[in-house]
Amino acid sequence: MKFTSERERILSPLQAVIGVVERRNTMPMLANVLVAVKNGRLSVTATDLEVELVAGTEVTVQSAGTITVPGRKFLDIIRALPDQALVTFAQDGEKVVVRGGKSRFTLSTLSAADFPTVEEINSQKNFELPQSDLRRLLEKTQFSMAQQDVRYYLNGMLIETDGKVLRSVATDGHRLALCELELAGTGPLNQVILPRKGVLELARLVGDEGIVKVQVGANHLRAQIGDIRFTSKLIDGRFPEYGRVIPAKPPKSVRADRELLRHALQRTSILANEKYRGVKLALKPNALTIMAHNPEQEEAEEEVEVVYAGEPLEVGFNVNYLLDALQAVDGVEVEIGLTDSNSSCLVGAPGGGNTKYVVMPMRL
Repeated sequence: MKFTSERERILSPLQAVIGVVERRNTMPMLANVLVAVKNGRLSVTATDLEVELVAGTEVTVQSAGTITVPGRKFLDIIRALPDQALVTFAQDGEKVVVRGGKSRFTLSTLSAADFPTVEEINSQKNFELPQSDLRRLLEKTQFSMAQQDVRYYLNGMLIETDGKVLRSVATDGHRLALCELELAGTGPLNQVILPRKGVLELARLVGDEGIVKVQVGANHLRAQIGDIRFTSKLIDGRFPEYGRVIPAKPPKSVRADRELLRHALQRTSILANEKYRGVKLALKPNALTIMAHNPEQEEAEEEVEVVYAGEPLEVGFNVNYLLDALQAVDGVEVEIGLTDSNSSCLVGAPGGGNTKYVVMPMRL
């Protein structure tokens, strides 16, 4: 096989797929990328057996073929070549020779026949949506995913559609994030759990413009984003019934300036217990006092003006969870719904909106 192209044309697909190439892995093949050329196009594939990325571009093909080369080394070579350099990639026996300008590199290869790829996913549901919408769904909820939880189905994000609404839900058992948007069309309820790495890679790939085409199969989810094809295995498990966790109509409501409250929580959290990160919220009519203390007997306290007309109430929360929720809420104001000192709070934009955040209380 042999092809020629400008440096930038090869660099773009390599950078798009390199995120899934593990630096340390048990299979040497997974450190490689699959390079295929035919019909005037270059295709680069990378996988970690959970997520697969394929990116393509047009090149000048002298002879078609497929081979695998070390992914990060190939990227580093192309990245290090001068701008606008003309790159020639040619297979020479069991090696590949890459030339650019006055530079020449010889790379080892492994057989393309042994590279694990996902061809068909037996799509059961297809839909399209703007990339900006998918990006919003992922960004507004991904911070609530669990990390290496024994409840493996929490180490990912629920993507749910009933045809009219597309919804993303993430929870680590202590907090929950939900975002939804309207979807054109109708259909039966469909739920899949996308693993954590798949969510983070997909969030990195989607932009603000253009359409993303999504296919959902029995075991995989596939998204076509321009010249990049993303495929991820799905987590085989049952996601918790998240609807039961979301307080329906909390009797007590607090409205506050979002940035004012966020900064007050950040300042108070400086002296919170480093392990448990707890802060106490003490409410009285139109005033919220935030308090924190730690084992060194240090204390922080700050009062914030809020709109609140209920009975006095004290409740403790993990300050990091509150800050994440406030960061994700849109708008100038935030509304926090409370029931009592032992119940979860509901954080969102005043009047509802299409994002909801639930934070479990802490005993302080």
